[in-house]
Amino acid sequence: MGKEPLTEEQIAGQLAARPGWTRDGDEITRTFQIRYHGGVAMIVHVADVERLIGHHADIDLRWGQVRFGITTHDVGRRLTEADFDLAARIDQIGAAHGAEPLSA
Repeated sequence: MGKEPLTEEQIAGQLAARPGWTRDGDEITRTFQIRYHGGVAMIVHVADVERLIGHHADIDLRWGQVRFGITTHDVGRRLTEADFDLAARIDQIGAAHGAEPLSA
């Protein structure tokens, strides 16, 4: 997956294609509502996929919520196609675990 920094126009297009993800500087974020133990299982599932694709999110587990923050550290914390690919995978994993996306 491409790890070249995206232009502002490309980022806007990618965000439009990933509803629910928001931009926070050079990171995209999304929070899901899920029971604590379900959140742990979701995180393990995401971590398995991240290991396979070689790209990782920052993950924050709270009681009833999991927040994902994604950027590409190896290109100076810039957004790349790899970030949006991982976001799509996290959306699929969240749905499989019954996680409810919180509104942005």
